[in-house]
Amino acid sequence: MGKESRKLIANNKKAYHDYFIEETYEAGISLAGTEVKSLRMGKCSIKESFIRIENGEVVIYGMHISPYEKGNIFNKDPLRIRKLLLHRYEIHKIQGKIAQKGYTLVPLNVYFKGSLVKVEIGLARGKKLYDKRQDIAKKDQRREAEREFKVRNLS
Repeated sequence: MGKESRKLIANNKKAYHDYFIEETYEAGISLAGTEVKSLRMGKCSIKESFIRIENGEVVIYGMHISPYEKGNIFNKDPLRIRKLLLHRYEIHKIQGKIAQKGYTLVPLNVYFKGSLVKVEIGLARGKKLYDKRQDIAKKDQRREAEREFKVRNLS
């Protein structure tokens, strides 16, 4: 099977800052036609969104898909609750892990895989303030090292 094209629409950098991502899953998402057209134009935000499991279904809240300009009456509410499509065994596996203390589901990326819209979701554990500080310190060190390396190579 050939390599499918993967075109990124939106990503959630904040999730990597606020959480330790333990596992990732790829989920489909049920959308209306005008929402897909809006996604093709790249009009999507998952910064404030979160995922819950309700009645054996995985749903995403707060995912903003801007209304399609040429959509008129067919446009849906930009912040409506959308169902994510996962296999039942995956949902049960995730539910078991979420039952443990401190785990949550966060959306990481929204992308096209071929012609299908997919959401990469992560099983995540919250970071404490000192963990965030460590990450920021590491990032600063790496940036500083790259700057030093660049200066040395130029002279």
